[in-house]
Formats: sequence, structure tokens, C-alpha cells
Amino acid sequence: MDFNDTPEEAAFREECRSWLDANRLVGWEDRIGRDADGIAVSREWQKKKYDAGWACLHWPKEYGGRGASPIERVIWSQEEGAIGGLSSLFIIGQGMCAPTVMAHGSEEAKTTRVPRIASGEDIWCQLFSEPAGGSDLAGLRTRAVKDGDEWVINGQKIWTSGAQHSDYGMIITRTDPSVPKHKGLTMFYLRMDTPGVEVKPIKQINGNSEFNEVYFTDVRIPDSQRLGDVGNGWNVSLTTLMNERLAVGGGFPTNFEDMFEFAKNVEDHNGPAINNGSVREKLADWYIASAGLRNTGYRLTSALSRGETPGPEASISKLVLGENRQNMASFMLDLQDMYGVLNDPNLSAAEAEYQATFFRAAAHRIEGGTDEILRNIIGERVLGLPPDQRVDKNVPFTDIPTGDK
Repeated sequence: MDFNDTPEEAAFREECRSWLDANRLVGWEDRIGRDADGIAVSREWQKKKYDAGWACLHWPKEYGGRGASPIERVIWSQEEGAIGGLSSLFIIGQGMCAPTVMAHGSEEAKTTRVPRIASGEDIWCQLFSEPAGGSDLAGLRTRAVKDGDEWVINGQKIWTSGAQHSDYGMIITRTDPSVPKHKGLTMFYLRMDTPGVEVKPIKQINGNSEFNEVYFTDVRIPDSQRLGDVGNGWNVSLTTLMNERLAVGGGFPTNFEDMFEFAKNVEDHNGPAINNGSVREKLADWYIASAGLRNTGYRLTSALSRGETPGPEASISKLVLGENRQNMASFMLDLQDMYGVLNDPNLSAAEAEYQATFFRAAAHRIEGGTDEILRNIIGERVLGLPPDQRVDKNVPFTDIPTGDK
């Protein structure tokens, strides 16, 4: 593979640089510190990009993009650099919900809802996981019952990222419990301020509250907010999940270069840690893994450039990245010796970056599919290994034993 820019790509890269040089937000890092969760400055940057045609480049123009090629999207991301992190607030809406709406929504939903996701005017969340389901998405119990031209939703979702900031949510429900669990599911979207929707943030080990419990009590939404056919929610959800693994797996850098510099500067009893052979061995392993992740990303980009839908191979990046980030952060804490227990950015080395990464990494290995689920996907759909035995595969959902039976 030739990694050099073609003349057309070089011209596009220069166009990106010129616009960024003229429009980059000044002092945006300090503003994040003053603005709770950086929502205001994130929306400002997203809208600025959208108005100039630099938001969601690969989307069709009619939905807020510019019809750019996947490689142009990569070039923009490279040039945008660190300020691109402001878009993380919109990753669920832009990376998961919008592709699903574009694939399965009504024309009205596509033309009215999707552009507002691109502009940052609307933040979306994904209402999938449930307390009783664990890693089994198809085991969901939230019900949606048809009542005239409306649906009435009752149930609970959990681990919903960003629900407390979201304007809209995409929700999968059970509409027919008399058929096997992967059938009888239907997908909808709804406003998060709809009567009967209650959001309760969950306090995490790192002190933040990114995740939430969301309760639905007699929530009424019109049938026009359905995505796909009634009973076809599982197939609709696969569109979301494939894009989710691509977004989550590619949305977090490995930060290997920063870790390498840290190892050069932090000292143990014999001087810089980089002089220790065991440290260099670890760094070599993670460099190889980082290179593999980068090239797997290029492979996915090449597939997208051919017009293909993200496939199960996207699970590889997400699986490796989550495990690597946790192991790398743990090792960096060990290099800090007793200072590794300091979680104060004003006192700890590297402003407690590795403490924060270590606490957050466990969530990264759960969200977007647990390590165990991803290994099953890779084994079955990439390697062609025999699937796990599933005794409930063809059993009506109402006949599946539960804890109270």
C-alpha cells in the first residue's frame, strides 16, 4: 500500500490546513476547563465546521456532509488534530445513530434529524443495554405496545452514555414476546424530554458520570419515529453495532508516542526507565500492537472507499485497543512507583493522565460490546469457527427461563 498522498489528496490536505489555520478556535483547551463538560465549546466548533462544509465529510450533501471519500475523511482527521477531540460529544450521534437513521429512517427523519446531528445542534444517545440482559442485547425486556398511531414504551435501559446531555435517543424495544428473542424487536427514536423519560446518572470509579440509567414509564411516541419495519429491530441494530465498533475502535488513539516519551523521562533507581530492558520490551510489544491497529484502520478505510459496510473485522480494533489501553496505563502507573497512587493532576506526573486512562479503560472494554462478545464475533464471523451452543435460539421469548421461574 502506498501511504503517500496523490496529487488530489495533497491538494485536499492543503485546503484543510488553510481553513484550519484561519478558523481554529483560540484558547479552546482553557474554555473546556471553565465550561462544564465542554458542551458549549464543542457545539461551537461543530457548528463552525458544519457551516463551512467540514462536518461529517463522508455523509451525502443532502444530509449535512459533502460526499467526501473515506480517505479525505482520514486526511481531515489528521489535520484537525487534537481539537478534533471536541467532536467526541457527538460520536454516538454521528458514528452510530445517524448511519442507522440514514439506512432505515423515513425521508423526513433523514432530512430533518440527520443534518442537526452533523451540526451539533442535537446530541443523541443509544438506548440499548438493560440490567437483566447483560451482554445479551437480544435479551432486552423494554416493551413497546401499539396504541392507534402511537407506541407506549415501558422499561429500563442502563449504561447509556451521555443521556443526561442528549436531545434524542435511539431505542430498541420488544414488540412481540411470543417469538424467539432475536425476532419481535423494533427500533425507534425519541426526544429525551418526552414525558415519562427519566435519566439518572451513574457515579463511576473515576468520579465522572458519563453513563446513566434511563427509565421509561408509559412513554408515548408516534409510529413515524420508528426505524425499519415492526419486528425487524435486530437487523436494524446490526447497522448500529457495526458502525459502533468502527466508531469506538477507531475513536481512541493508542497514545503510544506519549507513553514512549514518558518512559524516557520518568526515572527508576537506575536512571531513565527507558534504559531498562524489560521496559523496552514492553514498549516494543505495544509499538507492534499500535502499528497493527493503525494498519487495520487503513484496511477498514479501504473497505469503506469501495462502498462496503463496516463488517465484523471492526471488532478486532475495538478488542485490541481496549485491552492495550488498560495494560499500558497500568504499566505506566507502575513506572511511577508510589507516585502512581496520586490522582491529582496538579501533583501527579503527566497530569495524572495514566491514572485517568486506567480508570476509564475498564469501561472501554465493556461499551460497544464486551471483550467476550467481540471474541465470539471474531471467532464465528471472521475465522469461521463453530458458534457457541445457544439453547434459547428458537425458543419464544416468553418461554425462556428467568430468575423468577
